[in-house]
Amino acid sequence: MLEIVSTYQGLIFDMDGTLIDTMPAHMQAWTKTAEHFNFPCQVEWLHSLGGMPSFKIADQINQKYGMNLDPQAVSRFKMAAFASLEEHGEPIQCTNDVLDYFYGKRKLAVGTGSHRDGAMRILNKANLIDKLDAIVTATDVENHKPSPDTFLQAASLLSLAPSQCVVFEDTELGKQAAHAGGMDCIMVEGDKLVFYPVNNVSN
Repeated sequence: MLEIVSTYQGLIFDMDGTLIDTMPAHMQAWTKTAEHFNFPCQVEWLHSLGGMPSFKIADQINQKYGMNLDPQAVSRFKMAAFASLEEHGEPIQCTNDVLDYFYGKRKLAVGTGSHRDGAMRILNKANLIDKLDAIVTATDVENHKPSPDTFLQAASLLSLAPSQCVVFEDTELGKQAAHAGGMDCIMVEGDKLVFYPVNNVSN
């Protein structure tokens, strides 16, 4: 995999579930939020929306269950529930090994669906901020994954064309966003990394 990655000038990493194993903590926060706002908590479905900002997930909840929740109120509660947790997850080894290997050799960025405050707190705790050349969060773009804007902005901040970058992701939404931006994608599948090129029509 390092040989494939070395052909790119820029590496763009999703954060939640890709660099840091935050998804269990996010699911804990969504469970508390579901109890508070009285909607069903389907963990597998919520997990599939990883990469989408919480206020947009609240929109999806309204559509799925025919509810009329205030997306911003749901988002605020969920983010507060997440922030209140003592542990937000450990670094994921396979992606952090790649990041560490290419630190100083390639341009490195994070493109995350988390809001900036929370993302900076998690990246700082994981000692990753100083290794990154750019950070794009949900706060920085209008159109979120599966739109490619997060990754396109990251490539722009790295002063690279999309084709010069490869994206690391863990959700189908993230892979769709990478491919929509004309970028190859490497997915975290268990403890392995799997390559999904943008020009592979079977994906």
